[in-house]
Amino acid sequence: MDRKRFNHILRKGEMAHFAQLDENNIVLQVIVVHNNELMDENGVESEAKGIAFCQMLFPGTNWKQTSYNANMRKNYAGIGYSYDAGRDAFIPPQPYPSWVLNEDTCRWDAPIPYPTDGKSYYWDEPTTSWVEVQVP
Repeated sequence: MDRKRFNHILRKGEMAHFAQLDENNIVLQVIVVHNNELMDENGVESEAKGIAFCQMLFPGTNWKQTSYNANMRKNYAGIGYSYDAGRDAFIPPQPYPSWVLNEDTCRWDAPIPYPTDGKSYYWDEPTTSWVEVQVP
């Protein structure tokens, strides 16, 4: 497929994304599937049809659909993310032991909010605080 047609398909939203999960529901890869592969006999998109297509390509594998727009499963799946069936959400790896999972977004929040003074900061786990970036 030429680049122009590929870009046209992406703009028209004719692609879906599926995350392959290991036995612990950790994302191994994310692939792009044309929406035609998701259509059921009534012309309605079906996640089950997309999963069946992925399993045809990669037999014996487990898949979940994900969305760049995060309009399903809270977050777009990335390699290393986990899928939580109870929350029906993809959750990124915990960046630091002190960070807590935000149940609404299924993303990790620092125990102290990021400063809003316009300066740049980095997280320092040993002190569990934001430290201002010093520019030389």
